[in-house]
Amino acid sequence: MTPDSARFLAHNPWVLKRLAKYMAQQCVRNTILEEFHAGMAPCSPAGDYSDVVVTTPVGEIPWRKASRLSDEEMKALMIDVVDHMYAWLRVLFDDEAGASLVQILAQQDLVPSWHDPR
Repeated sequence: MTPDSARFLAHNPWVLKRLAKYMAQQCVRNTILEEFHAGMAPCSPAGDYSDVVVTTPVGEIPWRKASRLSDEEMKALMIDVVDHMYAWLRVLFDDEAGASLVQILAQQDLVPSWHDPR
């Protein structure tokens, strides 16, 4: 990213919002998190999951109290997110690639179906 691109971002909050959404997609959504999300989700006729339990060999755990990720999965996720963020930041802070990305984001929202940040 060039100094001009950085100044442009600093004065255009709508482009920063697009950048935040694109960064979240590339650095969090497009990680091992997709594998964790790929399983079956429980159905809750009550709508709040108060009627769902996880059955284990040592007893039942109410869904809302069950950990959805093991320690090993959380560690793998965080390693993957950090790796993606590092690669993404290298692109962003490259003069040519970062400036190009800022120009693209000024022209279009690369994740238009996602909610804008507050």
